[in-house]
Amino acid sequence: MSPREKMINLMYIVLTAMLALNVSSDVLNGFSQVEDGLSRSNRTITARNQALYGQLQAFNEKNPEKGKMWLDKGTQVVGETDKLFSYIDSLKFEIVKTADGEDADLKNIRNRDNTEAASIVMLPPQGSGRKANGKILRARIDQYRQFITSFLDDPEKRQNLETVLSTVPPKERGEEMTKKTWEEYMFDNMPCIAAITLLTKLQNDVRYAEGEVLNQMLTNVDLGDLRVNLVNAFVVPESRIVMRGTKYKAQIVLAAIDTTQRPVVYVNGGRLGNNMGQYEVATGKAGNYEYSGWIEVLGRDGSVTKRDFKSSYTVIDPLATISATMMNVLYAGINNPISIAVPGVPQGSISATMTNGTLTKSGDGWVAHPSKVGAECVISVTAEMDGQRTNVGSTTFKVRKLPDPMPFITYKDANGQSLRYKGGKPGIAKAALIAAGGLDAAIDDDLLNIDYKVVSFECSFVDAMGDYHPEVSPSSQFTEKQKDRIRRMQHGKQFFITNVKATGPDGITRTIAPIQVIIN
Repeated sequence: MSPREKMINLMYIVLTAMLALNVSSDVLNGFSQVEDGLSRSNRTITARNQALYGQLQAFNEKNPEKGKMWLDKGTQVVGETDKLFSYIDSLKFEIVKTADGEDADLKNIRNRDNTEAASIVMLPPQGSGRKANGKILRARIDQYRQFITSFLDDPEKRQNLETVLSTVPPKERGEEMTKKTWEEYMFDNMPCIAAITLLTKLQNDVRYAEGEVLNQMLTNVDLGDLRVNLVNAFVVPESRIVMRGTKYKAQIVLAAIDTTQRPVVYVNGGRLGNNMGQYEVATGKAGNYEYSGWIEVLGRDGSVTKRDFKSSYTVIDPLATISATMMNVLYAGINNPISIAVPGVPQGSISATMTNGTLTKSGDGWVAHPSKVGAECVISVTAEMDGQRTNVGSTTFKVRKLPDPMPFITYKDANGQSLRYKGGKPGIAKAALIAAGGLDAAIDDDLLNIDYKVVSFECSFVDAMGDYHPEVSPSSQFTEKQKDRIRRMQHGKQFFITNVKATGPDGITRTIAPIQVIIN
C-alpha cells in the first residue's frame, strides 16, 4: 500500500476509536434522570429514618427504663450512617470538581461524559500521591456492613443487608468471577455522571440499611411485653419460716405486672413505703402470724383495679444442727469430723468455736480436735443474717480416751486376698503365719477405724514337757527365734502372743489384749 492509503486507513481507525469512546447524549441524560430519582429517594428515606429515630427518643422520654438501651443503640447507628453518607458525598464532589474545575456544582454537571475524573479520584495510579479512595470506600462499606448487621437477630434480614451492601465484584459473562476489584468495576473508565449515580445509589443502600435497623429497634422496645386477660394478686415470701431476730420478707405483686408501672400496695390498712411491693416486718417473738391487704393498679382507661390478698408466716427460735459424724462423744488425740448446719443460711456465712481443743473448717464440714480427756467441749455456732452476726446455738460434748485396739495377724489366702487373723479357731496355716511376718493392731469396729503401731510383743511357747518358753520381739515383726519355734510346731498346737504394746495417733503407748494362735 502507498503511504497515502496507509494514512487514510489510519484515519479510519482513529475515527472508529473516537466513536467508540463517545458516549451518547441519550445515555448521559438517562443517568441524570436516575441520579435525580435516587436523590429524591434518599431524601424520603432520610426523612423516614429521622421519624423512626424520633419515636425512639419520644419513647425514651416517657419510659427511660425500657427505652434508653434502644435509644443508645439507635444513636450509634445514626452516627455511623451519617459519617459514611457524608464521606460518599465528599467523593461525589471531588469527582465533579475533577471534571468541571473549582466551580463545580453537583446539581449541574457540565462534563457529564468525562471518563477520567472518576478514575483519577477513585483509582489513582501508584506513585501519584493521591489517596486510593476506591479502596478506602470499599473498606468503610465492609466495616459498616459488619456494624449494621450486628444489630439484627433475624438471619433473613441480616442476609438481605449483607447482599445490599456487598463489595464482591459481580460475575462477568464467560468468566466465573471478574478479575477486577469492586472499585475498578465501579469506577474504571466510568463517565462522570454514571459514577455519581452509582455513589448516590450506594448512599440509598446505606440509608435503607439504617432504616431497617431503626425499625427493628423500635419493634424490640415492646417485644418483651406480655398481654394478659387475667390479673390476680400474689404474695411471694422469701421464706415462710424465719428465725427470731431476723426479718420476714415477701414480694406482693400482680401476675405479669409491668415492672415500669408499679401497683400501690396496702398491708393491714397501711400503704407500703416502697414501690417494689416488698413487705418487711420485725420478728421479736416465735409464733404464727397473718396479714392481709389489697393492691391497686391504674388501668389504661384511667380506672383503678383492686385485688385483695392474704398470707401468713411462722417465726421460729434460732436453731443450729450440730452433730458428731462418727458418734455421740469426741475422742482426744484424733480428728473428729463434725457437721454444722443452720437452716436457710449458706455454709460460707456460718462460724463456730470450741472450748477444750481446736475446731477447724474442712471442706463443707468441720474437724474437732479435743485436748483434755474427761473434760467437756462446747461448740458454739454463729451465723451472718441480714448483715449481722447472730448466735444460733451451742452443743456440749464429752471427751474420752481412745479405746484399746485389737491385735491381729495380716495374712493372704490362696486367692491373694488380705485377711486378719485375730486368734482362736479355726486357726492359721503355718506357712501363712510365717509369711505374714509380724503383728498389727487397730480399732476396726466399723465406727472407729484407726491404725496402731505395734512396738513390741512376746510369744509364749510350751514344749512337750510342759515347760514355758517366752520369746520377745522388740518390734512388730517376728524374730528368727520366734519363726523357728513356729516352724517346729505341729498341726493343732497353739501358742500365745502376750504383752503386746502399741502406740496410737494420740501418742499413748498401751498394753493390749493377747492372741491365742492355733496352727491349722
